[in-house]
Amino acid sequence: MSSSPFIFDATMENFQDKVMQASMQTPVLVDVWADWCAPCKQLLPVLEKLSNEYQGRFLIAKVNADQQQELVASLGVKSLPTLILVKNGQAVDGFNGALPEGEIRAVLDKHVEPPQEDPYETAHQLWEEGDVEGALGILTEMNQKDPENLKVLIDLAQLKAEAGDMETAESILESLPPEEKLQPQARQLAARLKFMKQAGELPPVAELEKTLEGNPKDPAALHQLALHHVIRENNAEAMDLLIRLIQAEPDYKDGIAKITLVELFDKLGNTNPDVRSYRRKLYTLMH
Repeated sequence: MSSSPFIFDATMENFQDKVMQASMQTPVLVDVWADWCAPCKQLLPVLEKLSNEYQGRFLIAKVNADQQQELVASLGVKSLPTLILVKNGQAVDGFNGALPEGEIRAVLDKHVEPPQEDPYETAHQLWEEGDVEGALGILTEMNQKDPENLKVLIDLAQLKAEAGDMETAESILESLPPEEKLQPQARQLAARLKFMKQAGELPPVAELEKTLEGNPKDPAALHQLALHHVIRENNAEAMDLLIRLIQAEPDYKDGIAKITLVELFDKLGNTNPDVRSYRRKLYTLMH
C-alpha cells in the first residue's frame, strides 16, 4: 500500500462510496493491478509521483485483481494493468499497460485541473533562461506576500545586482536582521556583491594575462585575474591563481589573497568540491 494520502485500496464493498460517489467531487483513477504483474509494478512509482504532484486534484483507487475478482469482472477488465478514470460517476477515459509518464499526464490533463507551478521554481527557470526582469517580477510579488522569506530576499538582491542595481542589492542585504546575515546564503551574497563591485575596476583579462606571461608572480595581476575568474564563475581557476599569489607573495596587500580566497569559499559554500580541495591547499600553505 502506498503512503500517499491520495492513493487508497478499493474493494467491492467501498467502490460505490469511495470511487463512484467521490468522483462527483474529485476524479478517481482506478488502477487494476496484481503482485505478479511486472508492468503494474513499473507503473506504481509513476502514479505515486503524479498523485503527489497534483496534490489531490485526482485520487488513485488501487484494485487488487487477485483479491477483488468480482469487482474486476464488473469493471470488464481483460488485461493488467488497466486504468480507468472516473469523473462525475462515469468512466471518462483510461488506458492499458505501463504508459510513459508524459502520456499518462496527457490523459489526466484532459479531465483534471493541472498542478499549479511553484512560482519560485518558475522564477529560477526564467533566471536561467536569461529573463532577469521576468524572474524579478515573480520574486517581487512573492516578497510582498511573504517579506520574511530569506531565500526570496537573497535571490532578489542577486537579481538586482545582475541587473546593475548594486545599490538596491546592497540595501536588501543591509536590511537583513543581524542573525540572518550570518546565514550561508547571506554570506555568499555579500561575497558575491563585493566581487561584482570589484569587477568594474579591473584591467582587461588580456592585459593581465600578458603581464603574467612576462612575470608569472606579478601579485597585482594574479589577484585581479583571479577576480575576473570569480565573476565568470571559473572558480577553480580563481582559487588556483589565489594560491599562486599566496605562494609568491603571501603578505601582498595585507594578505588579500587569503582574504579573497576565504570570501570565495563563503560565496560557494562548504559543499562545493573546489572549496574542499582548495581549503586543504590553503591549510597546507598556512601550516
